[in-house]
Amino acid sequence: MAQEIPFYNLRHFVKPGITGWAQVKYRYGASVEDACEKLQYDLYYAKHRSCAFDVEILFKTVKIVARGIGL
Repeated sequence: MAQEIPFYNLRHFVKPGITGWAQVKYRYGASVEDACEKLQYDLYYAKHRSCAFDVEILFKTVKIVARGIGL
């Protein structure tokens, strides 16, 4: 992916977790275009991360799991 998508490796500067902004805002992606879109969410998270943002992601994750829905 890193050869096809500029700045793709920047997403590795944030430690991975159980969930993330890209996971709660975008469906499962299998294409390069999907990976580009999810990268935008990852970079947005990296730029705006905070405890409040993490709590919002946590609540969205619980809501998605509780409803049994996926994007």
